[in-house]
Amino acid sequence: MTKFNAAEIASVIQAEIEKYTDTIRVEEVGTVLEVGDGIARVYGLSNVMAGEMVQFPGGVIGMAFNLEESSVGVTILGDYLGINEGDEVKALGKLLSVPVGEALIGRVVDPLGNPIDGKGPIATTQTRPVEFMAPGVAGRQPVKEPLQTGIKAIDAMTPIGRGQRELIIGDRKTGKTTIAIDAILNQKNTGVKCFYVAIGQKDSSVRNVIKVLEDHGAMDYTTVIVAGASAPAPLQYVAPYAGTAMAEYFTYKGEHALIVYDDLSKQAVAYRQMSLLMRRPPGREAFPGDVFYCHSRLLERSAKLSKELGGGSLTSLPIIETLEGEVSAYIPTNVISITDGQIYLQPDLFFKGIRPAMNVGISVSRVGGSAQIKAMKDKQVAGGLRLALAAFRELEAFAQLGTDLDAATQARLDRGYRMVELLKQPQYQPMEVVDQIIIIYAGNTGALDSIPTNRVREFELQLLQYMKDLKAQLRNEIIEKKDLTAELRPALTEAINQFKATFVKAGK
Repeated sequence: MTKFNAAEIASVIQAEIEKYTDTIRVEEVGTVLEVGDGIARVYGLSNVMAGEMVQFPGGVIGMAFNLEESSVGVTILGDYLGINEGDEVKALGKLLSVPVGEALIGRVVDPLGNPIDGKGPIATTQTRPVEFMAPGVAGRQPVKEPLQTGIKAIDAMTPIGRGQRELIIGDRKTGKTTIAIDAILNQKNTGVKCFYVAIGQKDSSVRNVIKVLEDHGAMDYTTVIVAGASAPAPLQYVAPYAGTAMAEYFTYKGEHALIVYDDLSKQAVAYRQMSLLMRRPPGREAFPGDVFYCHSRLLERSAKLSKELGGGSLTSLPIIETLEGEVSAYIPTNVISITDGQIYLQPDLFFKGIRPAMNVGISVSRVGGSAQIKAMKDKQVAGGLRLALAAFRELEAFAQLGTDLDAATQARLDRGYRMVELLKQPQYQPMEVVDQIIIIYAGNTGALDSIPTNRVREFELQLLQYMKDLKAQLRNEIIEKKDLTAELRPALTEAINQFKATFVKAGK
C-alpha cells in the first residue's frame, strides 16, 4: 500500500496556488443575420474596426467591410456555403494580414497566403497588414535607377525605373501578360524579387504562366498570388493588396521588388460586385464612387523609398483590359491618371505581326530618360527613336495614297520599315541592355539600310553572336562604362561594318 506524504502534497498545492493567475478571456462575438454571395450581415460586433479580421465557424475568415448602425457587413474570404444564419462570429482584434518573408519566394499562394501548389506549408512567422499606408512625399526619392524589361521597344522608348508604376493597357489577346512575364524573366540575377498577382484569370492561363516561369528558372525569385475566375469576389478584391504586402516586406528591408497586377479591371469588377451587394450607392458604370481610391491607395504603395527608409523600391506593372480600344472608359482613365506612364498595345499592330504591338504615339513613360543608362539615352540609340517612328507612321499613311516619293522620303520610309522589323521581339526572349544598344545603334546609323527587310532578324541574331564571340572586349567595355564614349563609338561602328561585310558576302 502506497503511503501519501502529506507535507509533499501540501507543498505542491502551495506552489500551484502561488502560480495561479486569474485571466479572463474577452471575445467580442456577433451573430450572422443573413449570408449569401460572399457577403454576411452580422449583428453584435459593435466595436469592430473597418478591415478587421473576423472568424466564422469552421475557421473561415472574413473582413469587416461596411460598418452600419445596427449591423456590420462582412466580406467572406473563402467558402461561404458552410455559413448559416445564427452562426457565431468572432472578432479577432487585428487587421487583415498575410504571411510574408523569404519562405514565400518560389511558391503559389492564394490571397490569404495559403499555399495552393501542393509543396507543403509555408514556414514563416512574420505577417504584414494587407492595407498599409503608402510612403509620404518625404519618404520617397526620384525614380532614376533603370529596371530593364529586356524588351527593346520598351527599354528604348518607354523606359521603366525602379519605383515606377507603368500601366500596360490594351484589348484582350494583344500580349499584355507576355510583356509583364518578359519583365519578370529579365530580373534573373538582378536581385529583384518578383510577384505576379492573377486576378479573375482562367486557371488554365495561370497554370501556363507558372509553367513559363518554371521553364525559365524564374520561380527561384518569384511568388504567384492567385485569385482565379472561380474565386469569390472578396478574394479577387483583396488579392492585389495582399501581393503588395508580400512585396513590401522586401522593399522596406532595402531590397527591390517588382509586382504585376493582372489585371485591375477584374479587381474593379469584383469591388463593384461587393459594393452593390452591400447596398453602397452606384456611380458611373455602376462602380461605387470610391473605386478611384481603391486603385490609388494600391498603386501609391509602389515607390523608390528615401535613404532614411532603406532605399528599397517597389515597381508595379498594373494591367488594364480595354474593350474595343476604349481608353477613355472609366477604369482605364482612372488608372492612367494614377500611373507614371502607359504602354498601349494595339490589336491591328498585333495582327500585322508587330509584336510587342506597342503604339508609339500613345505610349509614354513619365520618368523618361531618368530611367535609362547613358548609352541607351544616346542620340544614335534611343534618343530620337520615338519621334522617328512616329514620323514614319505618318509617312507610311501618306505613302499608301500611291503618290511618287522623292529619294529622301523613300530612304526614310525604308529605314522606318527596318526599324519596325528590328523592334519586333519573340515572346519570353528578353534581351540584355548592351545587346539592345548595339542593335538599335546599328539600325540608327544606317547599317541595315541595304539589308533586305526579311533578313533583318537574321542580321540581328548573327551580329549579337559576333559581338559576343569576336568583340567581347568591346561589348564588356560598353557594359562597364554604360556610355558610348568618343572612343567606343567608332570602334562599335567599325565592328558592325566588319560583320556586315561578312554577312552580305554570305548572303550572296
